[in-house]
Amino acid sequence: MSKVEELAKKLGAQVIQTHASWVLLLPEVVYKIKKPVNFGFLDYSTLEKRREMCQKEVELNRRLCSYIYLGVVPISEVNGEWEIERDSKVVEYAVKMRRIPDSALLSNRLNEVSLEDIRKVARVVAEFHQRAQRVDEFGKIEVMKFNTDENFKQTEKYVGITISPEDYEYIREKTNKFYEERAELFEKRIKEGKIRDGHGDIRAEHVAFLQEGVCIFDCIEFNDRFRYGDVLNDMCFLSMELEYFGKEELAKAYEEEYKSYTNDEDFDLLLPFFKCYRAYVRGKVNSFLLDDPNLSEEEKERAKERAKRFFKLAKRYAEQF
Repeated sequence: MSKVEELAKKLGAQVIQTHASWVLLLPEVVYKIKKPVNFGFLDYSTLEKRREMCQKEVELNRRLCSYIYLGVVPISEVNGEWEIERDSKVVEYAVKMRRIPDSALLSNRLNEVSLEDIRKVARVVAEFHQRAQRVDEFGKIEVMKFNTDENFKQTEKYVGITISPEDYEYIREKTNKFYEERAELFEKRIKEGKIRDGHGDIRAEHVAFLQEGVCIFDCIEFNDRFRYGDVLNDMCFLSMELEYFGKEELAKAYEEEYKSYTNDEDFDLLLPFFKCYRAYVRGKVNSFLLDDPNLSEEEKERAKERAKRFFKLAKRYAEQF
């Protein structure tokens, strides 16, 4: 049994794993511990880096969900056992959060959430983007292309496993052609101040309906360039995922409300391109789980099927631009 599992057992916590973290769920609070991994785009390989990223996670997420993020706490090893919130011989750090009820998560309310609820989410996202810091240099076409090139390189090993060779080539060719044909559009977006320090991971499981209002949590802290970018690239992650879950009506309401609120004239032109990018990222991340030694074969099989579906969705979006 790992130290994390031992700690969870002692606390009576449920453990959920992602490719980069262990999440310990207790009735009132959550502790999120970063795995000592280095994927290139994400580096938690040293204790100092994990501490720094925990602090950054709290700071950034308080922009959209200030009442959830309680702070960073140490984990010490005492007599061979891990002790949470003890600062003696620190071996790890954790982000401490107020636990969000499962029933409040959008991912668990997809069959009951109203169109007005989804429109509220769109308005929260739009208002957040309007006040977020401008980061113009990250709107350059070479920056976006670096991200997509990296995606294609990192998914080469999964061609024939989670994505077909034909779909891989089609998406890559359509993406690069879009850059060639729409170079002026990327410059226009920079001049109009549409490149902001966003959230980077606005998905259904990161949106909650709480008494205090709409809470959007768990933004990307580990790599600024995945958080910095076009506001449409940020907002569309959620509508892409709603369509992945077969909730096209919710996705449409979300997109229309955001478009109406912002009066973004490039909305329809850019949306399929950015949704393709987001779906491809989800396919990539789920593919990474196939190489995670901490996951069971059953968990890896589920990740494989999710990856396949996300890559198929990316292909569908690529056919639209």
